[in-house]
Amino acid sequence: MSKIALITGGNRGLGRATAVKLLDAGFEVIYTYRDDPGEKLDAVALPLTVGDLNTYDAFVTELRGVLRDRYGRENFDILINNAGVGLGATIEQATVDDFDRMMNVHLRGMVFLTQKLLPLIADNGKIINLSTGLARFTGEGLYAIYGALKSAVETFTRYLAREVGPRGITANTIAPGATATEFGGGGLQDENVQKHLAAANVMGRMGQPDDIAGAIVALVGEGTQWITAQRIEVSGGMLI
Repeated sequence: MSKIALITGGNRGLGRATAVKLLDAGFEVIYTYRDDPGEKLDAVALPLTVGDLNTYDAFVTELRGVLRDRYGRENFDILINNAGVGLGATIEQATVDDFDRMMNVHLRGMVFLTQKLLPLIADNGKIINLSTGLARFTGEGLYAIYGALKSAVETFTRYLAREVGPRGITANTIAPGATATEFGGGGLQDENVQKHLAAANVMGRMGQPDDIAGAIVALVGEGTQWITAQRIEVSGGMLI
């Protein structure tokens, strides 16, 4: 029986690349989207606004129906908390609304969505929370709030690993370095920006979505059940 992975924000960027790689590896995939499900995949796409906790009960009800009707199951195996929203602003520029919008998706939403989904995650399952290399190194002074919230995600993940460990569930963090996606307005797709960032890591190139997706798929594969409470940076050795 194929394992089932649920990815939040799987309609584009890193989430979409991860969904494709998981499908190629033989997983069943359910992914969420906020507005646009994106290009059609052989997967189930469900609407979800991660930043709005009031939508969670309806989402869980719909998810239970999909698990029952499509897969004949009451649970799934892998949760990948990927959904995010970008903000490039200095501390002086950032507003309370900016902070709340980031908090609601990256931390508050991730925490309480995970809480809602824990009863549906199969024993011996796996949870991966997306962080960022910016929780270790600093960049251009624009990402203080984003980096701070992702640092909190990493701490939360270590505590989560402790709580779910008795069920055989692992919880880890994947921290991407600079990756060429449209995240945060697509600035990282600019050729000049990519050249600058390529010089900041030991691999000498910009990260691509498949680099991150490949690491995620490897971590949810066989033989990794003894890895938990870890922060795994996938950055090409950026700023080491």
